[in-house]
Amino acid sequence: MPDGLLVGAFAFLLGITVLLWSATGLAGFFTHGRWPEAVTLTRTPLALRHLMSDPRDLSAAWPDTPPDELSGYGLFWGIVISEALVAVVLLVFALGTLTRWRRVRRDRRAQQDAAVRAGGGAPGHAEAAATPVTAEAPPTAEPRPAGPRRTPTATTSQQAPAPAAPTAPQPPTPTETAPAAPASPESAPTPLPAPPTSSDALTNNHPPHVPSPRPPATPPRLVYGTDRRSTAARAILEAAGPVLVTTSDPELWADTKDSRAKLGPVHVFDPGHLLDTPDRLRWNPSAGCESRATAAARANALLAPVRPLSALDSLTAETAETLLGCWLHAAAVDGRPFRQVHRWAQGTSAHEPVRILRTSPKAAAGSAGELESALTGHPERRDMAQELTARALNALSSVHIRDACNPNRSDVLALESFAAEMGTLYVVGEAIEDPRTRPGAMPLLTALTAHVVERGRGVAERSPSGRLDPPLTLVLDDVAAVAPLPLLPDLLEDGAELGLPTLALMRSEEQARTRWPRRTLTG
Repeated sequence: MPDGLLVGAFAFLLGITVLLWSATGLAGFFTHGRWPEAVTLTRTPLALRHLMSDPRDLSAAWPDTPPDELSGYGLFWGIVISEALVAVVLLVFALGTLTRWRRVRRDRRAQQDAAVRAGGGAPGHAEAAATPVTAEAPPTAEPRPAGPRRTPTATTSQQAPAPAAPTAPQPPTPTETAPAAPASPESAPTPLPAPPTSSDALTNNHPPHVPSPRPPATPPRLVYGTDRRSTAARAILEAAGPVLVTTSDPELWADTKDSRAKLGPVHVFDPGHLLDTPDRLRWNPSAGCESRATAAARANALLAPVRPLSALDSLTAETAETLLGCWLHAAAVDGRPFRQVHRWAQGTSAHEPVRILRTSPKAAAGSAGELESALTGHPERRDMAQELTARALNALSSVHIRDACNPNRSDVLALESFAAEMGTLYVVGEAIEDPRTRPGAMPLLTALTAHVVERGRGVAERSPSGRLDPPLTLVLDDVAAVAPLPLLPDLLEDGAELGLPTLALMRSEEQARTRWPRRTLTG
């Protein structure tokens, strides 16, 4: 048992004992004008035991006390409740005061640390205040006019911090006032406590050197390496607004989730169950695909991990995008679950979505004809496109993956509101180096990440400032092996201007060129 719990239990029992003892005595005092006889603190535990069995019988609880010295049970319990309320109020006040005191002390310590870091550019502030005394001692032995001119820059740079100057001109120290007499008129204003005068600046023909704080370094947007956890964790913890994290490292989630939970809700999309948590977010990839444009973008993201790199296969990839986009659109307008899209991708009831798109009033115009032409077009190209879509959705054969695509109402609300609530969304999946043969859950992770990014871009474009405020920070750890976003090159270039600052972490440049062969990642 933890020591804190044990001490808390003892304190609670002691408080109950004092509460009953004082309430019995005060009730008797208010009723008869004096403290009841034999009502002692050591007898209170036995009285508590009797009151738990019969709360109305005070005489049985205090057998050594004459009954005519005790009050009625109504007054007794009224005083008990009143004392309990007063104790609760005092406890809340004490805890609030302690919390505020700790916060003020922590803020003060942080300000002192910031001041120390800001003053780190000026070497030895304390030494700068003491150096002029020793530097001006030699002119007392040989008061030459050229003596003070030999170290004008040193005196100027040492007197740049204004708060250190008042210690030099104190009259009680004769060693400091002695060199002022033979000094030239140009160096006379030197020991004054005021800021550096213009005479020294004119003598040196340049303004005095005042150390200025260094401009904040621009954080990197693209990081290569195998040890990326510390960089990603620092970016997550330093983010002032909501954060979207993609990672294959469970330790990154474990190291940052508690700190992020203090700012807002923390959600995890973990279809592969890599994390040790029962609270996982579920998301339907066909959600929002009532719009044909949304369905096309969603199909592009789902097929991104398995898309062939050769330009000769571009027509096959476009046909696969058409098929998957129309299937997503049909499932959305007809209210079908996402597992139905998986069945269509496997070749089951291939013409059912055509019928839905042709008969549903919510379907986009021309979508039925587009799907039918893709199904009845070039047979070899159609078969290869269907194989591509089936490979992208192959992970839905797993029960965990299928359950992760079946959200309830709370999951939908959590995903829609996490950015507004300063929350954090972790998209966690297995790192896969060759997704074109075995993509796993990578298409779902890529689609969810792209959905959050597109939603953020839409909000930024509709806002008066043209950017998200507060910004949505994207920490894409191992993004090439977890969720290769098609829009990553654009995010690295202009994401910060839209309020979507992006940090992409990958194993190597070769890995980046493999995932985005037609674009150059700059960061």
